[in-house]
Amino acid sequence: MNLPNKLTLLRVILIPFFVLFLLWQFTDWNILISLVIFAAASLTDLLDGKIARKYNLVTDFGKFLDPLADKALVMAALVGFVGLGWCGSVPVMLILFREFMVSALRLVVKSGEGTVVAAGWFGKIKTAFTMISVVAILLLRGLGALGVGAELPVKLISDILVWVSAALTVGSGIQYLKAYWHVIDDK
Repeated sequence: MNLPNKLTLLRVILIPFFVLFLLWQFTDWNILISLVIFAAASLTDLLDGKIARKYNLVTDFGKFLDPLADKALVMAALVGFVGLGWCGSVPVMLILFREFMVSALRLVVKSGEGTVVAAGWFGKIKTAFTMISVVAILLLRGLGALGVGAELPVKLISDILVWVSAALTVGSGIQYLKAYWHVIDDK
């Protein structure tokens, strides 16, 4: 297994630790610890792609697992945020729906054309923005737990970031549907 794929697997392995610190309120620092874990996992996403392209280590396994690892990491965060009351459920459900739809589309394309659908530019922008939004929300909440920035409208900021993420997610889902409709269309 090459280094980019190992980094992707590391991202998957970090998810339970992230969720543990996000949801288990055993210290005032747990949210900031979850932030560090999430940020480290997000950095593996940046690194694995750069390394794979620079050293010609792109594999079908990597093209398939990388977006799934991204989805699992981001959805763990967003579902956790809903559970904690930090954001609304509707934008998270939209994001979840798109992620399942694109994952299913990737499987259909793989079975129909024999190719693995790599992440498109819109999907990469969506992922980057959403990961940055999660980091921002965790930072605001973590500092708030320590009594810093209590005057900020954290819930409003969180809702705006999650809704923008949802809009980008829906847009990138439409891009995937347009690009691969020919595989679905039975004509």
